[in-house]
Amino acid sequence: MVLYLIGLGLSSAKDVTLKGLEAVKKCDSVYLEDYTSKLNCTVSELEKQYGKKIILADREMVEKKADEILDKAKDAKVAFLVVGDVFSATTHADVYMRAKEKNIEIRIIHNTSILTAVGIVGLELYKYGKTTSMPFFEKGFEPETPYDVIKMNQKNGLHTLVLLDIKKDLNRLMTVNQAIEQLLLIDDRKKEGVFTPDLKIVGCARLGSDDFLIKYGTAKELNEIDFGEPLHCLVVPGKLHFVEEAMLGLWK
Repeated sequence: MVLYLIGLGLSSAKDVTLKGLEAVKKCDSVYLEDYTSKLNCTVSELEKQYGKKIILADREMVEKKADEILDKAKDAKVAFLVVGDVFSATTHADVYMRAKEKNIEIRIIHNTSILTAVGIVGLELYKYGKTTSMPFFEKGFEPETPYDVIKMNQKNGLHTLVLLDIKKDLNRLMTVNQAIEQLLLIDDRKKEGVFTPDLKIVGCARLGSDDFLIKYGTAKELNEIDFGEPLHCLVVPGKLHFVEEAMLGLWK
């Protein structure tokens, strides 16, 4: 009958929009995409807020068994809940396209995402360059792409948002400190001076929540700070306007 793709925002069960909440309440089945991000609340809190039983959709279900969700939407009202905004990850665009192929009616209900919430740092959003992600290093897997993206953006005077790895199945959520250490390792290996201990950066935690934390300082200074509970991200400023400099001063 209809598939609702609903953004939940970044923090609590109450961050869903009124429009999104109304849609969830009238759905027959409610799925929560459960691997690309994380809310700072439990599934039971969501169920209490929505008055609905929530089915967790892990990576395998969304990427390999999405037809189970989509086929239900042919004859019923189905909600697919996404932390942040609906199209924060390409996975959700794939769900959208597959629903289109099946001629299922789709309704999109947007919400805030890290790509907009990072505006609180004070750097102009239209001056961000390519966003990059920092994965956990493993034996034989130490990708330098985040470093190269920062280098490219710096060359163009642009800011860089670095999203940090999430491995929910292993309960591993990367911290600002871990990201700094990995970027410093890459710099030590490449010796290009792109990400050094003296580079001024911004560390963020729990953006979108009431207890968010933002700190601005050198990589060495930030690496000594405990940013607390996830989710975390890094911002590497590019060329600064005087208003941006003043805003960053709030977070020193």
